[in-house]
Amino acid sequence: MKPASHGAGMGKEADQARSAGGIMADKKFEDAMARIEEIVENLETGELSLEDSLKVFEEGMKLVRFCSAKLEEAEKKVSLLVKDGEEGLREVPFAPEEEDGQ
Repeated sequence: MKPASHGAGMGKEADQARSAGGIMADKKFEDAMARIEEIVENLETGELSLEDSLKVFEEGMKLVRFCSAKLEEAEKKVSLLVKDGEEGLREVPFAPEEEDGQ
């Protein structure tokens, strides 16, 4: 039998976790990062039930994948303009420099 109550406000977190997949397409990177921060804070309190913790964790992982994809997309769009002799400027894909020893 399921416990009658998981604590105040716990249903809201579970509801948000369930609806995460449907709103992901419309979500902005900054909104997703803010939600990830909220999720981390909620999980760190230890006040969520195991079931709600897993649902919220799953939502967080979806948001992390979303943000990672957005960052990769942005990196592909970033380019450098390089002076190309007398022809003017040409576009060169951005390649981040690797740091030594890290």
